[in-house]
Amino acid sequence: MFGKIKNGFKTFVTAVKTKELTEKNLKESLDELKLVLVKNDVAVSVAQKIIDLVKEKLLGMRLNRSNKIEDFLKEAITSTIREILSASEPVDLLQMVKDKIAQDKPFVFVFLGVNGTGKTTTIAKVVNYFKKQNISSVIGAADTFRAGSIEQLEKHAQKLGVRVIKHEYNSDPSSVVFDTISHAESKHIRVVLIDTAGRQVLEKNLMKELQKIVKVSEADFVVYVGDAMAGNDVVTQVQKFSELVRIDGSILTKVDADIGGGAALSVAYLTKKPIIFVGTGQGYDDLQPFDVDWFVKRIAEF
Repeated sequence: MFGKIKNGFKTFVTAVKTKELTEKNLKESLDELKLVLVKNDVAVSVAQKIIDLVKEKLLGMRLNRSNKIEDFLKEAITSTIREILSASEPVDLLQMVKDKIAQDKPFVFVFLGVNGTGKTTTIAKVVNYFKKQNISSVIGAADTFRAGSIEQLEKHAQKLGVRVIKHEYNSDPSSVVFDTISHAESKHIRVVLIDTAGRQVLEKNLMKELQKIVKVSEADFVVYVGDAMAGNDVVTQVQKFSELVRIDGSILTKVDADIGGGAALSVAYLTKKPIIFVGTGQGYDDLQPFDVDWFVKRIAEF
């Protein structure tokens, strides 16, 4: 996982540790590092920011013992990655839900994204996450557009022991949202998870529909579900979505298969919104809260 970027950082340290840390000596190695980052799905502007931060930390540093230089280089890289990932304020999602529970009101999630990102399966994983915290959930099948979407949700829900609130295909998704929240309130169900139809930003009618869903639901948290394997495309997608609808955080799927690793860096830095979970496999348990230490260890420690 994330092996290519890690190797890029390692190559950079090997090339630089025997040199005096001057701008001239650093330039070639920094240029090569930037190329590695961009090739592994780090957006160009984010890659340049990383290079600038590393360069700023290293310039003028003079140490005699190579092991100290290597330690300093590694620290410069890890602190830079932490700085990039800290562009957004972290959220304690579980505490946010518990605070809403204390008010005896359901916490409402709306999930959105383009087609094929694994959004429906991700919703099932989030249900499972809250189930393990002894927090009840109900799913709203507001994707009334894609054939088979409701049945897919129901299969997951049956396995997890939760209910799906649904209407007929081609019905108004906002009415599904209203009924799901009403059901949660009457049954004192703690979390509402609204599935929406995958769509592209250029689909204006569907985007207006999404804006209506977010408004009607009075969503506590709007989640963009993106495919880490989509690389720079996922960054472009989430940025375009955020121009038209509120996004509070992201979930990246297929992180276990992402040998690049750049999507997480780019999404966190460019959206200024937290990554709340990452998908690490196909099972319901293969979802973990995004942790900066976990990410840094896999991408910048060697």
